[in-house]
Amino acid sequence: MTVAEPRIAVVGAGPAGIYAADILLDLAPTASIDLFEKLPAPYGLVRYGVAPDHPRIRKITDALHDVLVNPRIRLQCNVEIGVDVEIEELRAAYDGVIVATGADLDVQLDIPGIDLPGSFGAADFVSWYDGHPDAARTWPLEAESVAVLGAGNVALDVTRILAKHSRALMHTDTPDTVLDQLAANPLRDVHLFARRGPADVRFSAMELRELAEQDDVDVIVDPEELVLDEHAERMVAQFSQRRIVVRTMTEWAALEPASRTASRRIHLHVRQRPVRLLGTDRVTGIEMERTASDELGRMVGTGELLHYDVGAVYRAVGYRSTAVPGMPFDADLGVVPHAEGRVVDAAGEPVPRLYATGWIKRGPVGLIGSTKSDAAQTVRHLVADLAAAEPVSHDAEPIARLGRAVDLDGWLRIDSAERAAGAERGRERTKIADRAEMLSHAQHQTLTEAVR
Repeated sequence: MTVAEPRIAVVGAGPAGIYAADILLDLAPTASIDLFEKLPAPYGLVRYGVAPDHPRIRKITDALHDVLVNPRIRLQCNVEIGVDVEIEELRAAYDGVIVATGADLDVQLDIPGIDLPGSFGAADFVSWYDGHPDAARTWPLEAESVAVLGAGNVALDVTRILAKHSRALMHTDTPDTVLDQLAANPLRDVHLFARRGPADVRFSAMELRELAEQDDVDVIVDPEELVLDEHAERMVAQFSQRRIVVRTMTEWAALEPASRTASRRIHLHVRQRPVRLLGTDRVTGIEMERTASDELGRMVGTGELLHYDVGAVYRAVGYRSTAVPGMPFDADLGVVPHAEGRVVDAAGEPVPRLYATGWIKRGPVGLIGSTKSDAAQTVRHLVADLAAAEPVSHDAEPIARLGRAVDLDGWLRIDSAERAAGAERGRERTKIADRAEMLSHAQHQTLTEAVR
């Protein structure tokens, strides 16, 4: 039996959820879609995970906006699953429920001292400088020397924002409170550590080069750390991106010390893994071990230990998803168990009308654009299942009782307020970080709207 006018719920209004909704519009042309989001604003990772000095990536919101304004989609922000509405309620009221809640937690690093004050996860720091409404409004930028652990682009973002002078972000949407705190940052040195060798780091070549394109910031690399072993030479010969990364590091290593006159320095270290954080009451240093690659390219410890005096450590070693109340979850893998997007129970059987897409489905891997193909797989299965499904009664209207929800008009009022605040400062927008202030703008009605 084919459901003539299916009603679909999508949980999560980040790129994964909005891409899924967009594909549904095409593959299920009679469907209506309710798009639920925990935060008062949509766009997820693009709004709250991309560094403010990457406006090109943030422009993705223009395409996402074009999806949200489709009349077959009802946006419902400020709605939390398990608090405002349950998964079982959605399954009972919708012909399909797609969960696309992403990954918002830091992967833990199990080494001594990791819980000392001054030890931070990248996810929390990114949420702070991106003005996430649930993040702390202040950040302890107190150390002159810090360490960043990680070999991916998030580690680069954290390193770059720490080293960047506040004045270089004045044109962005960064909240004023963040700019003020960055302006008072006493930092002089950032040590970025990658366990992998120079040919195996996961930095993108473009983002790596951005480290040295900042005003009054030098990048320092020890040429001895860039000596290529047989494994690294194979990687450089096979992959152009790795060649560019190694060449960039080599160029930095060749710079004359006398040319390094900046007030802030980024020290890029490869083939070093963290052993322990040092300190009693707070972080005072970090101990690293040199690594080397074996014949299969795996990184192994050499036993050589190195000590660095740092007052803070930021770990950027990966993200994990949060379990969604009422939904199966594999705590070991940090994902929802599924078969090509169909959520499965403990026995491996598909849970009727329940699907997953994005990072909660496959883990935090891939760029934002890769979520499109992932969403397409999930949506194709949902549409196929509709053809054989018993129709769901549409008498229930879960959103009718969601009095705190922020709909599309509410979000556009927040958007307008941010643009107005930005215009006062000569920017495109200034992001509102306070949840209460966002909701105040969202719920404000003009006289014209009240009369409608």
